[in-house]
Amino acid sequence: MVSIDFMVSKDKCSRACLRFFLLLALFGSPAVADDEWSHHGADRRATKFADLTQIHAGNFDSLRILWRWKTGDQQIIDDEGVESAGFRNTPIVVDGVLYTISPLNRVSALDAATGTELWTFDPKAWKLDGFYNGYARGVSYWHDPGTGEGRIIFGTASSYLYSLDAKTGEPDSSFGDDGRIDLTEGLGREFDRRFYAFITPPVISHGVIVVGSSLVDWRTGREQPALVPPGDVRGFDVHTGEKLWTFHTIPHDGEFGADTWEPGAWQEHGAANVWTQMSLDEELGYVYLPVSTPDNDFYGGERPGDNLFGESLVCLDVRTGERVWHFQTVHHGLWDYDLAAAPILLDVVVDGRPIKAVAQITKQAFTFVFDRVTGEPIWPIVERPVPPSNVPGEVASPTQPFPTKPAAFDLQGLSEDDLIDFTPELRAQAIERIGDRTIGPLYTPPTENVIMMTPGSIGGADWTGAVVNPQTGVLYVPSRTLPRPVWVRAPKTNSAVGHYRYIGNSRFRDGPQGLPLTKPPYSRITAIDLNTGDHVWMRPMGRGPVDHPAIRHLNLPDLGWPRFTFVIGTPELLFVTTAWMRGGGDYFREPEMLLSALDPVDGHLVGTTPLPQQSYGGLITFEHQRRQMIVATVGDDHLPSLVFEGDEPAIALLRQRCRSNTRD
Repeated sequence: MVSIDFMVSKDKCSRACLRFFLLLALFGSPAVADDEWSHHGADRRATKFADLTQIHAGNFDSLRILWRWKTGDQQIIDDEGVESAGFRNTPIVVDGVLYTISPLNRVSALDAATGTELWTFDPKAWKLDGFYNGYARGVSYWHDPGTGEGRIIFGTASSYLYSLDAKTGEPDSSFGDDGRIDLTEGLGREFDRRFYAFITPPVISHGVIVVGSSLVDWRTGREQPALVPPGDVRGFDVHTGEKLWTFHTIPHDGEFGADTWEPGAWQEHGAANVWTQMSLDEELGYVYLPVSTPDNDFYGGERPGDNLFGESLVCLDVRTGERVWHFQTVHHGLWDYDLAAAPILLDVVVDGRPIKAVAQITKQAFTFVFDRVTGEPIWPIVERPVPPSNVPGEVASPTQPFPTKPAAFDLQGLSEDDLIDFTPELRAQAIERIGDRTIGPLYTPPTENVIMMTPGSIGGADWTGAVVNPQTGVLYVPSRTLPRPVWVRAPKTNSAVGHYRYIGNSRFRDGPQGLPLTKPPYSRITAIDLNTGDHVWMRPMGRGPVDHPAIRHLNLPDLGWPRFTFVIGTPELLFVTTAWMRGGGDYFREPEMLLSALDPVDGHLVGTTPLPQQSYGGLITFEHQRRQMIVATVGDDHLPSLVFEGDEPAIALLRQRCRSNTRD
């Protein structure tokens, strides 16, 4: 984590800070101090933006580590022999206290200035047989306006929702059963609780906790429909834990959208869950749900129809759970193109008309932008013909929605022209590498022959999300170019995997000599002005495999690394970290783990500072004791522990000391 120790007059930033305060208050949000990062995405609108200016291009290179805190998970791992997921947490900061959740779902409160641990609560989720490594992504804070008390609300990989006293870490005895409720209850279906979890910070508004789910979403066939849990989104009373409403993401018979399924499909199919972050308009009382793919991700022969509300952006009234509007970004999904990133709320001016907007980025590299009140597209979205399926029993949608603006922010579809061509030899090897694999445009359906799905099912864009500057309306989208080999095959006789099953692989090293298959960039950040729908700039993120022996002599510019990229923004800088992926080769590992700073105006690299390990969770920035700080979750995810000499996940705080309060 990074924090800045830089004294600056409050008067110097009072106008900008006041504007931020008033913007939230104007739209009905509780007054949030400008020194807090109180939600997973900075605010309920998921902007990932802070109106702080103490860290800037003139002093970024002075950052240093201030303190480091370890989760304590390693002792449990050693003593109990449990496995641990990666440290993908994004902490929050409220009233000078940092709240975080570990890979084993242990929640801790720390003094943000010193890193001193104030309390830790262990729900012992890791004791669940076959502990679901659910990558806990954070917690939520709720302030009770009646009592003035704070609560930490979070879910676990063991399928429970907890409410803790924010000061003590003790469970709230008035909430559910001694501070927790069982999220597997009331779903109308029996399933193995090991395959159901809630690991994303919930949305809390108007006294309602809105809860999605994470689940194992492969099909096992009609004879065992209960394996895949339903993706229902539910609202619970924040005081008592009582269930208030349920929204069926696979509509029940008679509900809106049921005609996009066969009758009774809701009893046999699952998923279409909301596993990533939601966003909220407090004034409207609307919550925005990014819904994932129904099961099976890559074969839909058992679920004919468009399959609402799969891969849809859905707006609900947070008080009642009633649907206000929706838009389906993929009909009859066959590509695992979940809506993986939080919808971003902002206000724009388009052709002189003020609009309350919501922007949804997607794995397939689209940015869908709507009026968040009515659901009307800000720019036309057209249905275009896409390739049909040749798999027996599969009926792919004949068209898919394409936004006319903004333009795609990453490679869509794959042709020979897109293959790597640094040298004639590499080009020839790439063509040979393709062989008889199917390449084609976006939305080429999976077949019994391998297709090179582009973007792959981890993006394009993914759960790391995007950043928007609410003052300018510019959106900053991290993405990566990563084709994925996908195919479907008929199961063996008496197999319990349905009529077809997904068999595939995803490796970056699917090109010649361990290089990527496509032309660069392999990851990038794209700036998009949402007032006009136009791209402003694009830059590769990272050096990429420029030192590979086959291309070292070419002295290439930055190519980008195909990694998860985490970005947050301020008026002065974009702060960026990246994380390795499973299966990367030696040519795809930089010698240093870095926090980078970019100029938001043109994207040029301002500087870098080393981190002790890679950062696989979201960055945050806040102001505490008149000093701006940046915090990064640091720790291993997929790499062998040897890389980090066995060091367990940790949180590192960086601070800058400056001699004056003027810019260099």
